[in-house]
Amino acid sequence: MKTIEIIVPCYNEEKMIKIFYNETKKVLDKTDLKYSFIFVDDGSKDNTLTEIKKLIKNGNISYISFSRNFGKEAAIYAGLKKSNSDYVVIIDADLQHDPSKILLMYQLIKTENYDYVITRRINREGESSFRSFLSNTFYRVFNMFSNTSMVYGLQDYCMLNKIVVEAILSMSEYNRFTKGIYGWIGFNRRVIDVENNKRIAGQSSWNFYSLFKYATEGITSFTSMPLKFATIMGMITALLSIVYMIYVIFKTIIYGETVQGYPTLVILILFLSSIQLLSLGIIGEYISKIYLETKKRPIYLVREEK
Repeated sequence: MKTIEIIVPCYNEEKMIKIFYNETKKVLDKTDLKYSFIFVDDGSKDNTLTEIKKLIKNGNISYISFSRNFGKEAAIYAGLKKSNSDYVVIIDADLQHDPSKILLMYQLIKTENYDYVITRRINREGESSFRSFLSNTFYRVFNMFSNTSMVYGLQDYCMLNKIVVEAILSMSEYNRFTKGIYGWIGFNRRVIDVENNKRIAGQSSWNFYSLFKYATEGITSFTSMPLKFATIMGMITALLSIVYMIYVIFKTIIYGETVQGYPTLVILILFLSSIQLLSLGIIGEYISKIYLETKKRPIYLVREEK
């Protein structure tokens, strides 16, 4: 009998743990797979771990509890590292990922020889139009700058075979962006469309800042194009400065006017200063990634595990 492990990153999901387990178990009971769950408590501040421990009596539960919040990327990596089965599913505990899609993903891998199946959402139910706009903009920017293509609306919700799991674990960098890793590793992949479900209980831990940080992490992890962008901007501003200088010289020679333009001077100083600060910020972002990688700190620390 083939085995499958369900990896569930959790952060402050005490209201959803039992509901999620019961709903997902109903789906897995319809398969011919021997299943188990790996819950990864990402430093939750509520009773998430307590709710997970209540499920242990079912006999197919294991868990990892971090010493603090290390982020979803670390939780996914920890779950994959702990797994030891023929197939792995990565799914959120909030039931915005429909567990019934596990059946479809399993059939595609089993009958059509895919190495992994990943989902993308075709709607953004429950999200503001502004947040949807920012999300779509991120995908456009990522695909414009990166050599690694990423499908619009791609989710972490997926099913992987053992070969793909080993490939992902071989990429042990500290700064992780799993959605980009999926595109980089290759293999025989199938993307399926899913509807975005509303949360049944609890609140999302993702806010504007965390989403912006996540987007920045993704772009800088898979392309050096922002550095080239800073160089190009520097060349353009230098060229414009030379053109303007020539214009001022000729104007003074022909019309005998001295350079007055105080407002113009202020605007130019502010413009050039902003370009310099932007360039320094981009360079600093990459230097910080180098700094974190060279320290070789662990991706996560475990407080408790079973």
